[in-house]
Amino acid sequence: MLRFAPSPTGDMHTGNLRIAILNYLVSQQRNEPFMIRMDDTDKERTIEGKDTEIMQILEKFAIKHESVFHQSEHLHMHQTLAIKLLEEGKAFVCTCTPEQLEQDREEAKKNKVAYRYSGRCHDVNKEELAKLKESKTPFVIRIKKPEHDIVTHDLIKGDIVTTPNEVDSFVILRADSTPTYNFACACDDMLSGVNFIIRGEDHLSDTPKQKHIKMQLGYEEETTYAHLPIILNTAGKKMSKHDDASSLKWMFAEGFIPDAILNYLLLLGNSSAPKEIFTLPEAIAWFNIENISKSAVKFDIDKLRYINREHLKMMDDKKLSTLFGFADTDIGKLAKLYLEEASTIKELESKIKPIFSPKDFDGEWGEEMRIMEKLIWELPMINTFDEFKSTIMKESGLKGEHFFKPLHVLLTGAEHGPELSDVYPLIKPYLLEVAS
Repeated sequence: MLRFAPSPTGDMHTGNLRIAILNYLVSQQRNEPFMIRMDDTDKERTIEGKDTEIMQILEKFAIKHESVFHQSEHLHMHQTLAIKLLEEGKAFVCTCTPEQLEQDREEAKKNKVAYRYSGRCHDVNKEELAKLKESKTPFVIRIKKPEHDIVTHDLIKGDIVTTPNEVDSFVILRADSTPTYNFACACDDMLSGVNFIIRGEDHLSDTPKQKHIKMQLGYEEETTYAHLPIILNTAGKKMSKHDDASSLKWMFAEGFIPDAILNYLLLLGNSSAPKEIFTLPEAIAWFNIENISKSAVKFDIDKLRYINREHLKMMDDKKLSTLFGFADTDIGKLAKLYLEEASTIKELESKIKPIFSPKDFDGEWGEEMRIMEKLIWELPMINTFDEFKSTIMKESGLKGEHFFKPLHVLLTGAEHGPELSDVYPLIKPYLLEVAS
């Protein structure tokens, strides 16, 4: 079982999508179920509607799932498992106040050592729980730190050893009886049978804690881990929400299409791809997650633009035309004529829209355009561009740039662009609309 577990606390970003794609791809390779879990235990940060938004984005990329649930649905199970650890002496009640904990942190900082839980409440046992509840004394439940090193076998990072002090006695149930991220995550992975976890390397410190939780709960099934290196921006720093390319909303608004985004994200840090341009079904046949680089990868927007252009070239002509409000194969072919100078839907729209918009007859070539417009309305439909060109030239008496430039503006809305001999056959049925 593999899973994608986003937190509905903000917009889904590029790094999230990369993780979703890789989990889905590996699930297909292994012929195992793939599920979506909304990690919504942080009630204060959870934003209503973001879960729906995430599901809609996954649908755009044809990432299918067997099941979906919200982590908050399992609150009772999380609480039950925390109490189980408490009753078995593997966890303890902690009544340390925020002031005491802050004092401990300051002391550690002063001594230039890493902060560790003081152990002040380590011997408070389950018998104290009823008394604390009765007196309404705030408390949390902490899991006891491990007695031995925890070794994580990672497909990308290799073996990672974490000492007991690095894991520490951390909180698993907050004062409001809600689980912490690591506890809820470990419990749900265990209960759902998740045995292959692909996520960002920012979760490297979470993994030993989650492994410790599962071991203390008696879960013995081995889990495979792969922690992806971070994505850097063009300045070589960790990509953040302030970087345009981190936002999927920005990518969609700019006119990057799902197939191209997916293609690019699968290439990031992966030098083993047999070719640069591919679809997800093709990648399933050759992709190997162990071939992903251990190092951080830089996001290259120009490479994405190139890949986007190539996918637009491969798109069905009629389907492409629908992006501009048509259902006409010829309009799709017309759009592809502009792919020498455009690489996104937004850029193509800036080329296509002027063709079908009212022309400016007050500009430099306005007089010549008026003459040609009148002729086009009066003459019968002419099949070939050569015959059309020679007829308009003969009837108008215009020559040289006084013929070709205004004709180009009249038919395309611009002085420059693809050859009119290529454009004319594709816009011929719309000629009266175009030349007005």
